[in-house]
Amino acid sequence: MMEGISLFFSWLNDQLLKMTWLSDLIRLLVEKVFGLPADERIGGSIHFFLYDTIKIFILLSVLIFAISYIQSYFPPERTRKILSRFNGIGGNILGALLGTVTPFCSCSSIPLFIGFTSAGLPIGVTFSFLISSPLVDLASVLLLASIFNWKIAIAYVVVGLILAVIGGTVISRLKMEKYVEPFVFANKLAESDAPAMTRMDRLLFARDQVKEIIGRVWLYILIGVGIGALIHNWIPENIITAVLGQKNIFSVLIATVIGIPMYADIFGTLPIAEALVGKGVGIGTVLALMMAVTALSLPSMVLLKKVVKMRLLVTFAVIVTIGILIIGYVFNAFSFWLI
Repeated sequence: MMEGISLFFSWLNDQLLKMTWLSDLIRLLVEKVFGLPADERIGGSIHFFLYDTIKIFILLSVLIFAISYIQSYFPPERTRKILSRFNGIGGNILGALLGTVTPFCSCSSIPLFIGFTSAGLPIGVTFSFLISSPLVDLASVLLLASIFNWKIAIAYVVVGLILAVIGGTVISRLKMEKYVEPFVFANKLAESDAPAMTRMDRLLFARDQVKEIIGRVWLYILIGVGIGALIHNWIPENIITAVLGQKNIFSVLIATVIGIPMYADIFGTLPIAEALVGKGVGIGTVLALMMAVTALSLPSMVLLKKVVKMRLLVTFAVIVTIGILIIGYVFNAFSFWLI
């Protein structure tokens, strides 16, 4: 009985998340229509690009719609009111958790940081939210499961939340409120509650979120899939493993440094991560790259510098960087539990 249930859920995972049917269909297209072997470089690159692009856009559209419907119950003012009820590490944990269900990337989270801080929320809570919001996203969890497996997806969420909670807690203990720019405290979120939304309002909101987010990330996804196809089919494995392989003790550090100048949502980094893992790069190294891109990108650092002083910005960057490095090396050491 249990074996039958396990096989059923495995079949659902393969068909709904991994979309093996789509992979088979694209393979048939490449080999029968284009006349190219899907196991060779050109055919393999076309298969990788078409399959990953279509799969990511289908999953992303469905997930964004569903998650945005849930997110419609958490407008900024309501989120602030919920967070204001908690202090200490409880507030940091709640701030990190709320960051996972709010539709904000690293750059669009900055106005929320201003509003929350000016409303009197502890700085540690707002930084836990600021770290978690772009780093851990419900849609990214399912996409990670579709590309890798559920163990890796869940582990990514757990370590992302831990990093957000620890980062906010450390900043709170250091009492760095004085390093927030004074004008931040003069900006207020609207105190009035947003009008109640009807079911149709929420459906329209979810539809608009799909349009907005897909419109914002589609180019990054195409670039990411293109780079993934290049890595997967054209760059020799020995070159990649020499730089990012687990035998290179600096692989996690290199991946983190590479990720910082990049600016992309996690959805654009997933195809690159998939290709790197396929070439033998450690899962910890890949997660370090993904986290650096989403949490430490230069554009978000530039925006954050406008609202905090250099000492707080450096402290934030150092805490997150150290956390990413620890996570990367720990995951590489215990990757046999996840793969």
